[in-house]
Amino acid sequence: MAVTTTTASEVCEAAKRAALDLGSASTQAKDAALAAIARLLEERAPQILEANAADLADEHAGGLSDALRDRLTLSAERITGMADGVRAVTALEDPIGEELDHRTLAAGVDLRKVRVPLGVVAVVYEARPNVTIDCAALTIKSGNAIVLRGSSYAERSNGALAAVAREALGEAGLPEDAVQLLAGGGHEGLAELATQDRHVDLLIPRGGEGLKAALKDVATVPVIFAAAGNCHVYVHADADLEMARHIVLNAKVQRPGVCNAAETLLVDAAVADEFLPAALADLHAAGVELVGDERARAAVAEVEVGAATDEDWATEFLDLKLAVGVVDSLEDAIDHVNRNGTRHSEAIVTGSQEASERFTAGVDAAVVYTNASTRFTDGFEFGMGAEIGNSTQKLHARGPIGLRELTTYKYVVRGDGQVRE
Repeated sequence: MAVTTTTASEVCEAAKRAALDLGSASTQAKDAALAAIARLLEERAPQILEANAADLADEHAGGLSDALRDRLTLSAERITGMADGVRAVTALEDPIGEELDHRTLAAGVDLRKVRVPLGVVAVVYEARPNVTIDCAALTIKSGNAIVLRGSSYAERSNGALAAVAREALGEAGLPEDAVQLLAGGGHEGLAELATQDRHVDLLIPRGGEGLKAALKDVATVPVIFAAAGNCHVYVHADADLEMARHIVLNAKVQRPGVCNAAETLLVDAAVADEFLPAALADLHAAGVELVGDERARAAVAEVEVGAATDEDWATEFLDLKLAVGVVDSLEDAIDHVNRNGTRHSEAIVTGSQEASERFTAGVDAAVVYTNASTRFTDGFEFGMGAEIGNSTQKLHARGPIGLRELTTYKYVVRGDGQVRE
């Protein structure tokens, strides 16, 4: 069984042993395991869907929002998409062993800097079972073991998917313990995982600010936060307004329950009266609840726009809700984004190269877009095959966390008897 009732310490210790073997595995062996995962996903689709249906029917999932239920729900198409994602990772170049630097020191010693796996990566995540496969694929390809801790309301789905990954590893002659699924355990279990610094080399939490705060209080393991995405779209005075309508609608409604969906629309005062009536009518027709500042509300008579609170500007709704504000300048937009954003993904719609450059330079975010939807912040879209999360930090990874972000390096030094004088 992939789901275990053993302690976090025992699970992480087993993963550490597996990481030592997997870290030296050949590209061919790792690719064989990934090919087996893709094949088994398609072969076991009925059983995976049965497990997912049981999760959706369980009382644990009863209080989930529509957006979270969408994230939890699997379908034949989504399983096929997972398999395709694994194949995309397989096709990527293996980063392990890549030579980053090579030189001869003054003493005649040969020095090479080469890419190596991190070791054991732990991921804490919520409703999306596909994360189980995305994470397993990326860590296997990059030579890392992984400890997965999903939410209780996806336990059956995650168990079925982790079992596929473990079986595939065994088929390829690699250690099955390189993929571990840890049962819930609440805050105590989370704290136990976050303090496994003897065995875990990196912890990546995928969740909101509550999860981030809980880990900051206890973690002794290095953490990269794949945290909240309070993303903005700013419509500049020089924007193509028809283009802006399409971008705003896509950024909000294409999949509202994910971290790269837009949560706030900012519009320059010079175009607010012209742009907002049609744009907010589009959003209202798509079922979006709108809240706004006084100027945004005054610009629209036909669509109901509630009064935005201070909290709304700083909230990742993960649902069909959008805050709308009118700003007087590009500088005001940049200031609003930097005060309220989460450094995830921000967009400007403009025909001005100068405005684009100023926004890009001024906004502190992992990804900054000009004339494109924030929904592109994704490892698959960025050509990484998949992602293990989107980092909102600056060390050591930022944006989508792919294969190379799951590696470090070591210096390999060869001499012929040199000693330091």
